[in-house]
Amino acid sequence: MANLLDIRRRIKSVKNTQQITKAMKMVSAAKLRRAQERAVSSRPFATKMAEVLTDLASHAGEDFHHPLLDPRGNERYLLVLVTADKGLAGAFNANLIKAAQSFMREHAGQTVELLAVGRKGRDFFRRRPVEIVGEYIGLTGKGRVEHAEALEVARDILRRFTEDEGLDKVFVIFNEFRSVISQRVVVEQILPVSRAEDEAPESADDARPQTFVDYIYEQPPAEIFSRLLPRLVETQVYRALLESVASEQGARMTAMDSASKNAGELIQSLTLNMNRIRQASITREIIEIVSGAAAL
Repeated sequence: MANLLDIRRRIKSVKNTQQITKAMKMVSAAKLRRAQERAVSSRPFATKMAEVLTDLASHAGEDFHHPLLDPRGNERYLLVLVTADKGLAGAFNANLIKAAQSFMREHAGQTVELLAVGRKGRDFFRRRPVEIVGEYIGLTGKGRVEHAEALEVARDILRRFTEDEGLDKVFVIFNEFRSVISQRVVVEQILPVSRAEDEAPESADDARPQTFVDYIYEQPPAEIFSRLLPRLVETQVYRALLESVASEQGARMTAMDSASKNAGELIQSLTLNMNRIRQASITREIIEIVSGAAAL
């Protein structure tokens, strides 16, 4: 059985840990508010831009071709994995890594190359037989992502896709921010940009007149798509990084709150055990004194 000195040392150690977890929770809470605002405000523009461009591409005609729009083969994939640079965020990084492993198993017949954004994903797959073609460390560790940093990642992806004709598709895996306690892992194809398809009605009751949008091109379609398609990829990458930062802070805030509560429960348990040992020691000393007095 542990003595009183060992238990007191353990209680002191747990209290010091609790102070650290509480401080980390407060820091994450302060960063979360700004990160959440940036992530939520970026969604409408990114969603509408993707909707308009995919619809615009579908009306451009099958005769129109663009390197970022034309479908390719199904042999080589580039997987952009967005993880955190730090731990202590619950299952945030583990869920992303599991999603990446699941993606690689589902596409075992294809060649999957990895572009790691974040130290945790890079370190995990570095020790495994996965080809890492690039890495970006330190983008999300400071609690916010600058637009210039996202542009650097997006332009690297565009350069790899346009210069390497053997690269068929580009996917990105990131955590989408839902709430402080909820994040959703998203696997999204960003290249080539898909064309919108008209969905057939499931039944006669669902058949409704479809709204047809007739676009008028002021510039040639080639000039428009050459400017807007790269901008779409840049916007999608920037949004993925913003969502990842907000999700990371929310996950870390929740994890540190749970750790603080667990530390408090452990302190109570250790204190109760210490009091029992101390009471037993006092009782034993009293019995020894009474027994010695009775013997005299």
